[in-house]
Amino acid sequence: MKHKYSVGETVYFTASNVARPAASGTYEVVRLLPTDGDDCQYRIKSSTEAFERVAKESQLAIS
Repeated sequence: MKHKYSVGETVYFTASNVARPAASGTYEVVRLLPTDGDDCQYRIKSSTEAFERVAKESQLAIS
């Protein structure tokens, strides 16, 4: 399975209602992670937060 987004790309993250609370918004892709079932995963970082998040490709869109 091939990742849709690449490192350094700016994406829009939409938080899922089921998982931990997270701020939706614009993030930068920091690292490509292994797939989780049939969904690619990414490590993303917001300029407004001090930490990185893990997001599934289905939660991301081109910003």
